[in-house]
Amino acid sequence: MSSQFRVRKPVDPHVTVAEVVRTKQVSPHMVRVTLGGLDRFTPVGHDQWFRLFLPRPGQDALRLPTRTSEWGWYLQYLATPRAQRPWVRSYTVRAARPDLHEIDVDFVLHADDDGHTGPASAFAMTARAGDRVGILDQGTGYNPRHEHDWTLLVGDETALPAVAGVCESLPDDARGLAIVEVPTADDRQEFRVPAGVELRWVARDELPGAGGHDVPGRAALAVLRDVDLPEGVAYALAAGESGLATGVRRHLVNERGVPKAHVDFVGYWRHGRAAAG
Repeated sequence: MSSQFRVRKPVDPHVTVAEVVRTKQVSPHMVRVTLGGLDRFTPVGHDQWFRLFLPRPGQDALRLPTRTSEWGWYLQYLATPRAQRPWVRSYTVRAARPDLHEIDVDFVLHADDDGHTGPASAFAMTARAGDRVGILDQGTGYNPRHEHDWTLLVGDETALPAVAGVCESLPDDARGLAIVEVPTADDRQEFRVPAGVELRWVARDELPGAGGHDVPGRAALAVLRDVDLPEGVAYALAAGESGLATGVRRHLVNERGVPKAHVDFVGYWRHGRAAAG
């Protein structure tokens, strides 16, 4: 995750060990993993995200950092011998149940052209109750710093949990537009959207001639370029594949006249490049 926006800091971050409670395949390309034991995790809604520490193959125990500052944990992580480091990825809270000390996390299932999956997808597909992971809360990316009349959200399947979390946290009288691109029509999800916010799904398997294999994010960006946006001052958040995030910002600023300070964008991943760490 590249940080090209000003996040709202977490309330009281701790490196916490969580256990898998259950898993559920919620759509063809999404598995929901419920993590429990999070009595020191403070849910704040919106697109709350966290560092997820996963054991590497052959590791009997997680060796987690103890520092929680923005760079302190990472320096401590780098000081750990590579063979003993856990995998680290960034994920969004899909839902939280503070009374049960649980959160739901949605994992996109994907593979490269050779059929290989990354460590997070592999974890989601093989997770069993009792498996242990590490969690470090990082706050929220949705962070309007100006008065605005309406909200724009644009994302691909990796940003679906963030878009859903923001929509579910918006006030009932909120106005806006959310554009979410997913691999197939069956990957759409039900979640609360204020009456004044339009939700547009873009399914790649329904695109003419795309065959469902087009670069993620391109279709959502095309929809944004053609859509009539609401009147008034906007706050926009774009997330997902790097080209989509930067493309949304470039379009809004250069072609729609939206001030740069009114657009936050974050690239979760880059097409054709595996995540490191």
